[in-house]
Amino acid sequence: MNLLRGKRGSSGSLTSPHLIPAPYVISYERRQNINNMNDYQQQPSALQKLTGTIPLTAGQAAVIKQTYVLFGVSIFCALVGGYIGATTPVLVHFFSSGVGWIVAMVLLNAVPYIALSARNNPVLGVSALVADGFVAGICLSPLLWAASMLGPQLILMALAVSACVFLGVTGYVMMSGRSFSAPRGLMAGLFFSSIAIMILNSFLHIGLLGILVSLGIGALGVCSLVYSTSSVLRSPDGASPIPGALSLFAGMFNVFVATLNILLRVLGGGRRN
Repeated sequence: MNLLRGKRGSSGSLTSPHLIPAPYVISYERRQNINNMNDYQQQPSALQKLTGTIPLTAGQAAVIKQTYVLFGVSIFCALVGGYIGATTPVLVHFFSSGVGWIVAMVLLNAVPYIALSARNNPVLGVSALVADGFVAGICLSPLLWAASMLGPQLILMALAVSACVFLGVTGYVMMSGRSFSAPRGLMAGLFFSSIAIMILNSFLHIGLLGILVSLGIGALGVCSLVYSTSSVLRSPDGASPIPGALSLFAGMFNVFVATLNILLRVLGGGRRN
């Protein structure tokens, strides 16, 4: 906590710093603890976040739409980074090493921190958000390369499932008015992901097991995205779309990684070129 504040002159402007008295600091910390406890107590349960409806002000409705636009930008940048990483042997070898893994962990935590710190600066915040998506894709280069060796169709399946989860929930958010209904978001996401998986099966012939696995992963992805959206709408950082976009991207990133890993384990052995 910064214990410095300026003295105020006759005009009320800050003139020179001095230490805040201890009673004031203690009182401030107590108020902060009480506020944090109140915020914690007011947080709904996980079930309520997946079944409740949140009324939105005009400002909240605008911010959540901006959040999803930035979320989409992050995903696009991750696709670009993933393609570059998976097709560049130097990057694949580097991020497959121990040092590369450490660098990836540092980057995946440092870049979002920079974006959060710059959330009140639109230019710097959005730039860090773009960098976060691109870096996340680059860090996935070993996994994407391995999947491409076992069967490129598995990457397509993981992308299709993740994309339909994203498009279904995003479509609902963009068309929603002054309220966000979690059940409607769930139904929209599940509907689009189910249709897409059936269409995907007609081209790739993934079989009954592949369909069931993809449907299960898609359902979990939809629940994760709707849950994250409900959390974003209740967050005290709701005035800026950047923290929400970072949170949603992190959830979708994990959904894609989990989807690809499961498909590799379940279907990879029988789909070698």
